[in-house]
This record gives sequence, structure tokens and C-alpha cells, in this order.
Amino acid sequence: MRVFVLLMGFPGVGKLTIANELRTLVSAKVIDNHWFNNPIFRLLDDDGMTPLPDGISEYTGRIRQVVLDAIVAYSPPSESFIFTQALVEGNEGSLRTFQQISGAAQQCSTPLIPIRLLCDEDELARRVSTPARRERLKSIDARASRQRSRRAQVFNPQHPFAADLDVTSKSAEASATAIQEHVMRVIAGDFGPPLQGSTSCHSYKFDPACPG
Repeated sequence: MRVFVLLMGFPGVGKLTIANELRTLVSAKVIDNHWFNNPIFRLLDDDGMTPLPDGISEYTGRIRQVVLDAIVAYSPPSESFIFTQALVEGNEGSLRTFQQISGAAQQCSTPLIPIRLLCDEDELARRVSTPARRERLKSIDARASRQRSRRAQVFNPQHPFAADLDVTSKSAEASATAIQEHVMRVIAGDFGPPLQGSTSCHSYKFDPACPG
């Protein structure tokens, strides 16, 4: 069954690394957010530390929409996709991005499975400062990462198939396996163990102690 998986998380959490592990497990193509960002970032000589100009998301959003339109128009009906996006709760641009991807899924009559990748502040700051990230024009500002962890939250889509996964101490392989199991539960109509303390019957987190 075709699915669209959306991996959401702050910069440095490991979205692309996990996506590359997951794609072989669910037979999907990866659509990384830097596909849309980097053509614009290269024009700005982005250094990974200086804040980007206001309004830049309008331009990256246009590129994203063109890619999504092409997926809707030309991708085979059986082809699944994994999207990676750094989406923030309460941010209008993040909401628009989610709506773009959700809209493409609806046009393809394909279930969208949003996954919130969460990570401890210290571990996230360590990951984001890895020099190799600059090869893909990614942020390497550890201070900004800490401020983001303290002041913001990963976008919560309030979606029936959404799930949270804390990747602080998980390898990319283990994270991808957990996501695959959730995807399989969604496809089967069994969404797995409920989020502890949740009042919603459709809000879940991964519990490694529970059988897949």
C-alpha cells in the first residue's frame, strides 16, 4: 500500500539519516527538505550560523509545491515517499508546509503518516554542530539549537496517524525500524499502544516494550 511518511523534527535530530534507513524498509523515495532549500540558500551564501532573511520560506515553498505537483501528476500509484521537514509548532510557515504535503497526499488518495522526532537538548546541540552538516548547507549553530529546544516545540499536526519518537538514545536503524512498525500498524488499521496520559484515541508514541 502506498504511503506518505513525514519526518518532522528540529535541525540535527537526524531526519535525513533516519529517512535513508527507512526507505529500504518501506520501499519509498526520500524527498529531503534541503532539496527545496539549497537552491535558495546557495544564492545567499548561507554560512549555517547567520539567521536567514525574513520571507525566504516563500521562495522555498514555491519550489516545494512544484515538486509536490509533479509527484501528484507523474508518480506511479504504488510509489511511496518519505518527506523530511523542520516544522515548528505555532509557526505559520510550518503550518503551510504541512498543508502542502497533506494536500498532495489527499490528491493521491494516500495516507499521510506524520512522525515527530524528538531529542534531548544536549544531544541535539551535539548533533547539530557536526561539521559534516555544512556539506548540505545545514545549520551548525549549537547555541541556536539550545534556544530552540527551550523555547519551541516540534509541530504537532493533530493527525490521526501521527506518532512521536524520542531518538535521543536511538540509532538511525532502530528509529527506522520503529517507524516501519508504526507504518505497518497504520496500514493494518491497528495504531498500536496509546500515548500515556492522552485523552485522544488517535495520539500515539512508540513504546519499545510493546510488541510490534
